[in-house]
Amino acid sequence: MAIVEVKVPQLSESVAEATMVTWKKRVGESVTADEILIEIETDKVILEVPAPASGVLVQLVRNDGETVATEEVIARIDTDGTAGISPLEVTAAPVTTPTPTTSAPVALSGGGKGDVAMPAAAKLLADNNLAVSAVAGTGKDGRVTKGDVLGALASASVPKAVVAPMAPAKAATTLLPQVASAAPSLGDRPEQRVPMSRLRARVAERLLQSQSTNAILTTFNEVNMAPVMDMRKKFQDAFTKEHGVKIGFMSFFVKAAVHALKKFPVLNASVDGNDIVYHGFFDIGIAVGSPRGLVVPILRNADQMSFADIEKKIAEFGQKAKDGKLSMEEMTGGTFSISNGGTFGSMLSTPIINPPQSAILGVHATKDRAMVVNGQVVVQPINYLAMSYDHRIIDGREAVLGLVAMKEALEDPSRLLFDI
Repeated sequence: MAIVEVKVPQLSESVAEATMVTWKKRVGESVTADEILIEIETDKVILEVPAPASGVLVQLVRNDGETVATEEVIARIDTDGTAGISPLEVTAAPVTTPTPTTSAPVALSGGGKGDVAMPAAAKLLADNNLAVSAVAGTGKDGRVTKGDVLGALASASVPKAVVAPMAPAKAATTLLPQVASAAPSLGDRPEQRVPMSRLRARVAERLLQSQSTNAILTTFNEVNMAPVMDMRKKFQDAFTKEHGVKIGFMSFFVKAAVHALKKFPVLNASVDGNDIVYHGFFDIGIAVGSPRGLVVPILRNADQMSFADIEKKIAEFGQKAKDGKLSMEEMTGGTFSISNGGTFGSMLSTPIINPPQSAILGVHATKDRAMVVNGQVVVQPINYLAMSYDHRIIDGREAVLGLVAMKEALEDPSRLLFDI
């Protein structure tokens, strides 16, 4: 038997540990080299762990939801094994010589071969009040392993071993994944406690850090989007034919932001102790919603990008965020951010600065509104802009004039061509 170890990939220097998500293979199943076995979540990205060799998965050293570190062994593959034969038992700890008190299987009910559970599985069954006879065992001689119980819980198809007396009959409900503990019966007011993902916990930490360390102030303005909308309508077909991507609003917002940052460099700066760091480059973070939560990939050197470059990169970021494929490098850094709540219909908001940046632009839904122009009430497509900034280094003058510069660039896009 030739055993190959599956290890956690190298994490970045700023990431000490990661969380196992969900194994895609079970013990005893065959795997091929480079096949994805599991995803590991850090506070920034999801990493895929491929099989280092072909063979049979014979041991899971770490289970779903556990915390792991760089280069830690999480599974073992037998390169000479045969599918369906698992010579090693699923365990939640590195392989050691088992003692009689921890390795002996536990018979929970009945006397059949399938009514025997390994210790970890027995505890999990007891904690969840489940019948061992209802779980198909994949261990030696049909023994039920911890992985079998976890799989059964995930399918929400395992009958309870005991029914609480006096409980009214209710329709079965689907169990949510990663439930920390079973909630008490609350009649028609159920609750379930689910732990934060690493990304959500990291976002919460950074938002609290931003509000506790920055003197955040927000300034607002309104912009008439008719010139941008007219330009898009005029050139959309030719642009799509030439570049293979549609031109959206975000590329205009990015261009307008860079235009303003050049005029007022402090908006593109950051605080480092008692120093102000003025960045000679323009890396714009674009807030993107994903199934895992908010992520902010970076448009590097946005001042050197064309409208087509920006639209293609944003589309790429959106797809990667959806698939959980954004890399650490793509979300590191940034000198200014843009958050587009208008995608979800937001009218107005006060965005929170993404540290260590000092300003962020919030854009919203463009709606037809009644406006007074030259003494006449006319209907115009209006978007409300909101810029939050760190008042420690950015005065109201620079913030207001910077937002006005963005407004003027959007209401007269030709300014972007002449940099005025």
